[in-house]
Amino acid sequence: MARLAWQGALAAAFLLLCAAAGVALGAKRVPIPDDLRDVVDDEEDDEWRNWGASHSRGPNRGDGPPPDLSRMDPAALQAELLRGQTGPSFGFVKLRPGTPRSREDVVGIATRWSNVLRTGSVEAKFVAVDFGTLMFTMERGHDILELKEFILSQAEAYEFKIGDQIFRRPGDPPLDQVLEKLKKQKSHKSKDEL
Repeated sequence: MARLAWQGALAAAFLLLCAAAGVALGAKRVPIPDDLRDVVDDEEDDEWRNWGASHSRGPNRGDGPPPDLSRMDPAALQAELLRGQTGPSFGFVKLRPGTPRSREDVVGIATRWSNVLRTGSVEAKFVAVDFGTLMFTMERGHDILELKEFILSQAEAYEFKIGDQIFRRPGDPPLDQVLEKLKKQKSHKSKDEL
C-alpha cells in the first residue's frame, strides 16, 4: 500500500515537472533588438543614481564649499583635519602615569578597548607597546573622531597621539610635566626614607 502511494506521488511530481517544462519551452521569446535608442529606462532609484559618490558621516559633509582653514582657530583646524582622515590610521595612547600596571593589566586594557569599540562599529585594534603605552591601528580613518572621544572618556587613558597631533582632556598638563612631577615626588620620598 505504501509502495502504491509512493509511486503515485512520484508520478504526480513527474507530470508537474513535465507541465512546467512544457510551459517554459512553449513560451514565446521576446526578441531584443540591437538598436536600443528608443528605449526609455525610468527604473533608476536613488541608490543607483548616487552609486560611486563619496559618502560622509557628518551632517552636510560634501555639500557646499570647503571650510576656510585660514580663519579657524587651532582646535577647530585640528578637528577638521581629523575629520578628513579616510585611509588606514595608527597612533598611540599614553596611559595615566603613576599607576603601577602588570603586563596582563595592559593587555587587558587593549583587549577590552578593542572589543568595546567593535560593538560600536569602530574597527580599531589596540596592542600593548609597554607598561604605559598602547598602539592602535584602524582600517577606516574616518572613525578617528569617535575613537578620540572614546579614548579620552576612559579613566586609564591620559594622552592620545595620531601623527604630530596630541590630544588630552581639557585642563590636563602635558605628559612631560606630569612625569617630571612624579619624578620629583619619588625623589623626595626616597630622601625622606633615608
